Amino acid sequence: MNLITLLSLAVIAAMVLASAIRILREYERGVLFTLGRYTKVVGPGLVLVIPVIQQIVKVQLRTVVVDVPSQDVISRDNVSVKVNAVLYYRIVDPDKAILNVENFSAATSQLAQTTLRSVLGKHELDEMLAERDKLNHDIQEILDAQTDQWGIKVSNVEIKHVDIDESMIRAIAQQAEAERYRRAKIINAEGEEQAARKLVEAGDILASSPNAMQLRYFAALHDVAGDRTSTIVFPVPIDLLSRLQGGDDKS
Repeated sequence: MNLITLLSLAVIAAMVLASAIRILREYERGVLFTLGRYTKVVGPGLVLVIPVIQQIVKVQLRTVVVDVPSQDVISRDNVSVKVNAVLYYRIVDPDKAILNVENFSAATSQLAQTTLRSVLGKHELDEMLAERDKLNHDIQEILDAQTDQWGIKVSNVEIKHVDIDESMIRAIAQQAEAERYRRAKIINAEGEEQAARKLVEAGDILASSPNAMQLRYFAALHDVAGDRTSTIVFPVPIDLLSRLQGGDDKS
């Protein structure tokens, strides 16, 4: 056996050995197939495979971020809006992700788009704007349940933007202004009602106690004396005037 033959055999052996060695990182797993049939999930670390007979499909276990493109949604109150979101998921069962769906990434993205339109279409515009956390939770639960058969765990869904037409923005602003005006009127009316009740209570107290009325006279005189005025009006009880008139009639 000459030198060239030995070198050729050495090169072939090195190539076979290189193709038989796989190194998987900590966040990677390998789905091993033997003669086309699923064998097991391997990794991380050094993995040896039989060339030609066995193949490995790598799968990452790290969280994947998917940007859900803008979707045209018609709310329950017939308002057309554009909504986009972001989706966070990770693979928990590599074998299911490879065996049960052709392209788990594309399938998850498409499912997120349809679920986003379906869930938001059941709510009114005010709910989309005010209850975003609840909508995020509802979408996340639906996606997590449907992607479980693919070995995928949807950890979070966040609605990023709800774009509304300019005409609808003006209508919302007018509605908010009308609501603030209505609340101001209610608060003003409640204040006047409370003030009227207090005046009635004060009048009842003064009417039931003559001494309290005299103290109120003295307090009013004290306040008037402190002002720079040339005219002082003394309040006289009505019953005193009645007595004086009665005395004049007798005389």
